[in-house]
Amino acid sequence: MKIKQIFFLLLSFSVFSQSTFEKAEKLYTQKKYNEAEKLFLEHLKVQPNHIKTIEYLGDIAGYQKDWDSAIVYYKRLKSSYPQNANYWFKYGGVLGMKAKESNKFKALGMIDEVEASFLIAAKLDSKHIETRWALVMLYIELPGIIGGSEKKAQKYADELMALSKVDGYLAKGHIDVYFKRYAKAEIQYKKAHEIGNSKTTFEKLYDLYLNKLKDKAKANKLKEQFENK
Repeated sequence: MKIKQIFFLLLSFSVFSQSTFEKAEKLYTQKKYNEAEKLFLEHLKVQPNHIKTIEYLGDIAGYQKDWDSAIVYYKRLKSSYPQNANYWFKYGGVLGMKAKESNKFKALGMIDEVEASFLIAAKLDSKHIETRWALVMLYIELPGIIGGSEKKAQKYADELMALSKVDGYLAKGHIDVYFKRYAKAEIQYKKAHEIGNSKTTFEKLYDLYLNKLKDKAKANKLKEQFENK
């Protein structure tokens, strides 16, 4: 009798736990992050090593710009699963965001770990597009004296090109825009838009025409073509 009672108790406990997670996950997909967070934390008390719950909590903290909490969650994930590229990427990402919002002295002490995290992610997964984008942006924004380099950025833009032509052209266009080579950026963004013809490629090219090249005629023509496609 006692064995049966224990069995049913464990079964009901498992069902309750699963139900809490599923409810939290549904709220998360609906972008109701505050409500989802409460349920994920409740679920974590029951299953303290539930990896997906920890990742969701890290993601929510990131959306809320609570970098310190996100760092704790992702650090736990990448420490537990050091071969998972995505955990290294997410950890490096939130660490980088914290560095951006910190004073220069503190940020300098964090840059090496941000770069190392992205490089580890890139090495672990040769097809991880988000990591290569992160490295492109990191290397063009960093001053040369602390590791910034267009050459390094172009290296990862080339890797993106090999994985996805659209991402490759967008990355190269992004680099050209950063260095105010707007005519070259136009060539890259036009190629990306010809292939992708998506909202993202449209917005990049439209913004270039309107805000960088100051060519309203081209911007309006592009908008009309995209809306009528």
